[in-house]
Amino acid sequence: MSGSVLGYVDRPGALHRLSGVSKLVLVIGVVIGGMLTFDLRYLLALCVLSAVLWVVSRVRLRDLAVVLGFIAVFMTLNNLLIYVFAPQYGAELFGSRTVLVGLPGRWALTAEQLWYQASVTAKYVAILPSVLLFIATTRPPEFASSLHRLGVPYRIAYAVSLALRYIPEVQQEFLIISRAQQARGRDLSRAAPLRERIRNAVGVLVPLLLGTFERIETVATAMELRGFGSGRGRTWYARRPLRVADGFVIALGVLIAVVGALMVVIDGGRFWNVFAA
Repeated sequence: MSGSVLGYVDRPGALHRLSGVSKLVLVIGVVIGGMLTFDLRYLLALCVLSAVLWVVSRVRLRDLAVVLGFIAVFMTLNNLLIYVFAPQYGAELFGSRTVLVGLPGRWALTAEQLWYQASVTAKYVAILPSVLLFIATTRPPEFASSLHRLGVPYRIAYAVSLALRYIPEVQQEFLIISRAQQARGRDLSRAAPLRERIRNAVGVLVPLLLGTFERIETVATAMELRGFGSGRGRTWYARRPLRVADGFVIALGVLIAVVGALMVVIDGGRFWNVFAA
């Protein structure tokens, strides 16, 4: 756990040079477009776009390996649970039933169910990497100024910025406390029995939470003493001017959201029914 779990990755990529506003509009466009429709063609196009952006940004997969691992596990569990509890939902959704593998009971594998779950998986792959990429290429102060520039009250924008800024610090503090506890003989590795590991983990989490609360109180007091929140507005040191490339990215974000809405109209619903006669 030497790197940050989720935070800014300082690397000279093309996305790092863009304004936070343009990147935020692009992410919002991807999220809105991806949430509006389950059209697999559209979602796969967003997946390709996310892959291209990831390459251009020069952010490596191992920079966000922990978060990506959590997402992969969650996505796998979600697919398994969908199939276990609703194995025929795809057939009900598309109004047809094409059995691929005959399994006992209601768990016969159908092409419609595979199509539905592929659409759900594509939605994860289309949206989440873009959001992670935005966080990895935008410094928290610039993120806050971007939110404020889009109309979010500066108090909320600054709170979001603070949360992102302290994630790496909380992670570092967890590492320090964990090593201190292990130096005292409290084993947190897999070599210890599960019950002992849970008890020792509590010995790490309690001081971590207490230290975090103390830090929050210190920061809140310091902000109050400096008059934060007393004015109706504020200036931002991290604000960047918009350039031509930012205009292109903003237009792309708007286009993605509009196309997502159009796909709902074209498909006559949120799903692309390839099984319709």
